[in-house]
Amino acid sequence: MRHGRMVRAARLPYLDKMHLGDALSSQAKAARQAPTVSFEFFPPKTEAGWAPLFRTVSDFTDLAPAFVSVTYGAGGTTRDKTHALVLRIRRETPLQPVPHLTCIGHTRDDIRRILELYAANEVETILALRGDPPTGARFHSLGDFQHAADLVRFIRVEGARLGVHGGRGFAIGVAGFPEGHPETPNTLHQLDHLKAKVDAGADYIVTQLFFDNHAFHDWRERCALAHIRVPIIAGIMPIPSITGLQRMADLAAGTRFPAALLAQLAAAGTDARAVEDAGIRWAEAQCRDLVAHDVDGMHFYTLNKSDATKRVCRSIGFPCARSSLNVKV
Repeated sequence: MRHGRMVRAARLPYLDKMHLGDALSSQAKAARQAPTVSFEFFPPKTEAGWAPLFRTVSDFTDLAPAFVSVTYGAGGTTRDKTHALVLRIRRETPLQPVPHLTCIGHTRDDIRRILELYAANEVETILALRGDPPTGARFHSLGDFQHAADLVRFIRVEGARLGVHGGRGFAIGVAGFPEGHPETPNTLHQLDHLKAKVDAGADYIVTQLFFDNHAFHDWRERCALAHIRVPIIAGIMPIPSITGLQRMADLAAGTRFPAALLAQLAAAGTDARAVEDAGIRWAEAQCRDLVAHDVDGMHFYTLNKSDATKRVCRSIGFPCARSSLNVKV
C-alpha cells in the first residue's frame, strides 16, 4: 500500500479517547488497582504473512491491553508496512495502536507527513526512538534528528499544530534501558539522555526487555533520583526457544541472562516444549514480582505470537488492564 493512498484514508468517527499519559498515571492505576499490559508486533515480511499476523493481533483483544505497539525497521525500512498495520489495527479492532517512529533516515518533512497521516486517522500516540541505521550505514549521515529528544520535541510541536487530543498533542513514549545502552557505557550519561527525552515532552517510558528484575528495580530508583517522574512500563519477553534466546542476545545487546534462568533452560535440554515452559515460568515470576513492586505497566515483546504471552498474562490474573475503567487511549 503506497503512502499517498493511506493519507487519503477515510477518517474514523470521533472517539473520546483518554490521553495515554493520563491512562498510565498513578491516579488511573490506583483506580484500576492493577498495572497496564501492552503488546508489541512487527510488520510481516511478506504478503502471505498478513493474514496470520492479523489473527494473532486480534487474538490479544480479550486481554484488554492499554495499547499495542508496531515496530519500525532500521532506518525506516518497514515504513509503509508499519503504517499499513497501524491503520488496519485502528480501523478493524478495538485495540489502540502505537506506532514506533525513529530519527534515523528521516527529515523533518518526512516526520511531518507521517504525523499528518496518523493525526488524520486518529492515531494519537507515538513511541519516539532514535532507532538503528541500516547495516553498513553511517549513523551521523542519516536524518535531521540526531537524538530521540530532538524527535520528541518535534512531535510535541507538530501534534499541537495538528490539534491532536484537542491541541494537547500526541501522547509520546520513549525507550529506557535498565541494563544500560551499549553505545553509552557511562550510566550517569544514560540517565541524562533519558531525562532529556522526558524534559522534551515524553509522557511515558517503555523499557528494553530484561530478565533480571533486580536491575530494573535499581534503575527505577535511579530514575526517581534523577527526577524522572513519568510512568515506566517494563519490557517482558517470554523466551520461546534456545534459538530465540540467542537472537535476543544479539538484538538486545547488553541484556543480562541470570544464571538461574540459564540453569532452568539447560535442564530443559533439547525438549522444545520444556524450553518454552521454562521461559514462560521465568516471565510469570518476573511479572508477579513487578506487580508486587507496584510497576506502572508491563509491555510484552510477543514475536508476533500469542500463546506464550497469553499464558503469562492469564497466570497472573489478567485481563484487567483497562476493562475495569473502560479506558480508551
